[in-house]
Order: sequence, then structure tokens, then C-alpha cells
Amino acid sequence: MIDAHCHLQDESFGDDFEAIFSESLSRGIQSFVVNGTSENDWEKVADLAREHPEIKPSFGLHPWYVSERSPEWRAQLEELLIEFPKAGVGEIGLDRWIKNHDIEEQLPVFEAQWKLAHSLDRPLSVHCLKAWGHLVESLNHLPEHRFLLHSYSGSEELVPVFSGKGAYFSISGYFLKAAKAEKLKVFSTVPTDRLLLETDSPSMELPGELDLHPDFEFNHPANLAVVYRQVAENEGIPLDALVERTRANFDRWFTGSAPKD
Repeated sequence: MIDAHCHLQDESFGDDFEAIFSESLSRGIQSFVVNGTSENDWEKVADLAREHPEIKPSFGLHPWYVSERSPEWRAQLEELLIEFPKAGVGEIGLDRWIKNHDIEEQLPVFEAQWKLAHSLDRPLSVHCLKAWGHLVESLNHLPEHRFLLHSYSGSEELVPVFSGKGAYFSISGYFLKAAKAEKLKVFSTVPTDRLLLETDSPSMELPGELDLHPDFEFNHPANLAVVYRQVAENEGIPLDALVERTRANFDRWFTGSAPKD
């Protein structure tokens, strides 16, 4: 199993990180795409990737932190991507949900990172909330490139639009909540070769009855095993078949190549 999007560098894990990570591995999770969000956590993501081969780093400037960037942010980002030639670019994106959003400042930062990923042939992990029109408009003039719409919360109508521009879509355990049933249905329209699964750990908690660690104050990354099981049940396919399919999808998205037999 592959966690297509998480934040294992987060302070929530604290001194318990190694035990938490070990349990996640024991549940059958073999790869974790760990996304940096600002200059403040990029080096921690890099350290985790150096220490754990199962961690695939991704470095990006999240829209929530655009206003905090330094003048050297892009140069630092490119340096890390060169140091880690298999790293992704993310988490980047556009967000009009946050209070006092600065979408006009977010847009050039988003587009600069997109172009950097395209020039280096790296996968993108994209966050979008209440900015779908802005995202479509940007994609209309940006170079086409493979990207993940992580924890996709957009409409069914936009699925073919984004698919046609190279998008993959990931389901997080948050959508297993009864209140999110309509959002979960949207994923039935996602092409099967574009679907991935994620935790977004430590965020996006599962419903309590499914959570492996309901006593934790954050979403445990081992919960990915539950997400896989529930999605397989919903689709009426064996778990092994879902694992095989998502690994093939992951290879196409993250490495840009078809999986090897």
C-alpha cells in the first residue's frame, strides 16, 4: 500500500514518530509521499527521507504559507529538488477557503512551482479549496504535466476536465465519514487508472468507528490500511487488486513511467 500524500514531518508525531512509523510499516504500507509545506519544514522532510527509504519526499510552498516566504524560497526549493532527484513538488496549490485569502499572491507562486516541476520532470501534489475556477484557468495556460489533486473535494463535472490535463485524484479517510458520502460518490467517476489513496496524516481524521487509534489526537498514518480496505469493499474488488492498481497508478504519477512487470 502507498500513502500518496501525508505530512510525517509534523510536530504532532513528536518523540513517538519511530513507533508510529514502525506500526504503519507493519500494516503493509510500503511507501509514503511526505509533503513539505514551507521553508520551515523542508529540511525535516529531507532528514526523514535520508533516514527512511520508504519515505518519498516532496517539497513545496503551500498556499497557506505564501505570505511567509523568503526572497530565496524558489532557489532553496530548486536546490532540494536537485539534491533529491526523485522528489516531487508539493504541497502546492490555491485556497480561497482560508480567512483573508490572498489568491492573487498565491497564483504566481503556484505557477512558478508548476513550471519548476515541469522543467525537472517531477510529479506535483496540489491542494485546492474553493478555488477551482482559478485552478482551471491556470492549467489552461500552464504546460501540461502529471499532478495529484490530493483529497479531491471538487465536483463530478470537473473530473474529466482535470483528467484531460493530467490529473490523478486521491481519496482520504475523511471521506469515509457519513457526512461526506456525496463527496465519496464523486470518486466513482474518476478513471480507475487515475485513483490513489492517502491519509493526509496527521490531518483528515477517519470516523471514530474506523480509526485504528481513536484515542490519538491526530490521524495515525497506519489508518491507510483502513482506507484501502473500505475503498476495496465499496468497489467490490479484492484488496490485493486495489493495491496492485494503485501501485501502477502511483508509478505513472510519481515516476512518470509505466510499472515494470
